[in-house]
Amino acid sequence: MDEDAPEKVGYRRSAGSARGEARRRELLERVTDEVGANGLVDFSLRRAARAAGTTHKVLLYYFDGPEDLLTQAVLQLRERRIDRSLAAADLADSTLAGRVRAMWPVLVGDESWVLDQAIGLAMYDSARYAELARTASVRYLPALISICPPDWPDERKHQVSEFILAVLRGFLIEWRTSGDGPGIESGFAALSRALDHEEART
Repeated sequence: MDEDAPEKVGYRRSAGSARGEARRRELLERVTDEVGANGLVDFSLRRAARAAGTTHKVLLYYFDGPEDLLTQAVLQLRERRIDRSLAAADLADSTLAGRVRAMWPVLVGDESWVLDQAIGLAMYDSARYAELARTASVRYLPALISICPPDWPDERKHQVSEFILAVLRGFLIEWRTSGDGPGIESGFAALSRALDHEEART
């Protein structure tokens, strides 16, 4: 049978097939690229199908409708952002403050506006898109924990990472709503002092 035959709805039906899963990932990558470039407004299966070079019926074979496909694409964008952030942190100096500071240009990079739209969508229509907001902390928190000094106890890593995440979210909102670069830089100076103080008491 043709792997693209849209006879059933839901990609989970093809999860047992390596070929089917590879096809699903290929389609998702193409849709994710399109969402990253054009945002979430007016997203539809037909728009996604054009980007993926297929039909909306084929997408319905691999995904559980437009909300599922959009959620999967946003999660994919978020994973890309986290991976790039950690790569930037790895190239920074050895201090926690330096690693956090190095992540910032990635967090406000080209696709950041789309991820901001996703959080807004989750707040506006939580019944349909709550997962977009829930998964943000679930994914970003472990990334921040991973850049904390390795000799810190787990509880301390978690507490400091929660603090960093909350502050960065505030900076992101400020960046998106006011574009106050100097104000954010002042905030980063204060955040760096706090993190340097925390690290110095090790």
